[in-house]
Amino acid sequence: MLNSLKKELQEIANEKHSEILQRFFKTGKGEYGEGDIFIGIKVPVQRAIAKKYFGLPLIKIQDLLNSEIHEYRLVGLIILVDKFKKASEEERANIFNFYLKNARKINNWDLVDLSCHHIVGNFLKDKDKNILYKLSHSENLWERRIAVVSNYAFIKENKFEDILAISELLLEDKHDLINKAVGWMLREVGKKDIKILKNFLREHYENIPRTTLRYAIEKFEERDRKKWLRGEI
Repeated sequence: MLNSLKKELQEIANEKHSEILQRFFKTGKGEYGEGDIFIGIKVPVQRAIAKKYFGLPLIKIQDLLNSEIHEYRLVGLIILVDKFKKASEEERANIFNFYLKNARKINNWDLVDLSCHHIVGNFLKDKDKNILYKLSHSENLWERRIAVVSNYAFIKENKFEDILAISELLLEDKHDLINKAVGWMLREVGKKDIKILKNFLREHYENIPRTTLRYAIEKFEERDRKKWLRGEI
């Protein structure tokens, strides 16, 4: 089954699209995606293929996550998310642990964003969130991004305590991808409760990276947004 999946992906590889993706996902030397290899398959196509291989066991998904090929890893994660949605509580625990064990192989922002809140976030909804705080202190960029974006599952249920605390911990993070992720999640908080978002921004305004602020206030009215950017809060 695994060989069949890989063969199917290779047969629809698109060299021209792969070159575009290599640039977009910053795979050059010294960039955040250094060494990542794309074969040029769009996400909707990968989703369609993943559905056909829902029965792929974790040991085979491990093979996909070990690959240098980005699309192999993403298809593996899509299958994992689909499995989690239909799993028993015990099976969900196994998938959650498997995901975290492989966190450093989920090593580009799209891989994180398309999977972590579905698995890590949903699993932790009614559980202790300490693992997210631990990940927020990781030296690994992708583990820190998982710590942030997993909160999307809680935000959807109007639970903001953890994202506000983790955002505060990461305000001094120097990486643009963390600044963007924090701003994105704060923006989602604002969609649910604009007062909570504005209170957080006022309290921490002096320490908020410009990128984070821009993302957080993206849905504000233009006039209001300009005031925040000028510090007229």
